[in-house]
Amino acid sequence: MHRLPVNALLISALFVSHSTSVFASENTEMAAEKGQVLVLLSSESAMTLADGSQYQTGYYLNEFGVPADALLKAGYQLVIATPKGNAPRVDQNSVLPMYFDGSKQEMQRIEKVVNQLDGLRDPLSFDQLLQGGLQTYQAVFIPGGHAPLIDLANNPQVGEILRHFHQAKKPTAAICHGPIALLSAQAQPQEYLTAMVNGESQAAKQWIYQDYKMTIFSTPEEQVFEQSLGGKSLTYYPADAMKKAGGAMDYAEKWQPHVVVDRELITGQNPFSDDELAKQLLKALNAQTKQ
Repeated sequence: MHRLPVNALLISALFVSHSTSVFASENTEMAAEKGQVLVLLSSESAMTLADGSQYQTGYYLNEFGVPADALLKAGYQLVIATPKGNAPRVDQNSVLPMYFDGSKQEMQRIEKVVNQLDGLRDPLSFDQLLQGGLQTYQAVFIPGGHAPLIDLANNPQVGEILRHFHQAKKPTAAICHGPIALLSAQAQPQEYLTAMVNGESQAAKQWIYQDYKMTIFSTPEEQVFEQSLGGKSLTYYPADAMKKAGGAMDYAEKWQPHVVVDRELITGQNPFSDDELAKQLLKALNAQTKQ
């Protein structure tokens, strides 16, 4: 998909405030024919910055909606889960045509697709998800937005979920800030993230993605985002945390679509990687079906 130039648009958009598991969408009558894909979203919407202030966030509409739309059209059913089982919130800074090739019509279409997922309003909690078992899911998908930094990056239950898909060699896809959740699949994720926030160097222990090629929202992109915070900053840079943990990090230039595939892991660098990530996830699912 053709992308618009975004540097100036993104910086200005970030200053603007906007108001705003298993279920069918009008988008597809064939949903569930091919199986279920698990979607992990954050329960939180307020990220603490380095100075202790709060930044309102959530999931990015296109990062969730574009791959979700592709999965539904391909015949997959989405099961949505959040740590607390509460409804996740969209980051209002993502409800912009610039993330949809400048098309307000396409943005509204994807917004409708997402909003018609009943599971978005009444998702499974991670407790319910794990009690029900993970065997029925064909893949797991983690959209971005800054919210995953709050409760998916240091969550032992996320680690348990990811280990299942890793051991089963089933597709594991994450985009933008979503890949930060991969850090939960180590022996002591909470201690690791605490060390990162405190500026301490601590190696990840027993991380299942050690030396995997991967990507995440890059530090140069994060620094552009920080320009919208009026001199405030994040408590740590996700890209640094992934590298220090042992990820073989790979990046494109700022705001360019970029997806990295290594074994079962599929990661996208930024919001503009949504289409390609969806294609690679479907490719992996199709290959799995043929096995």
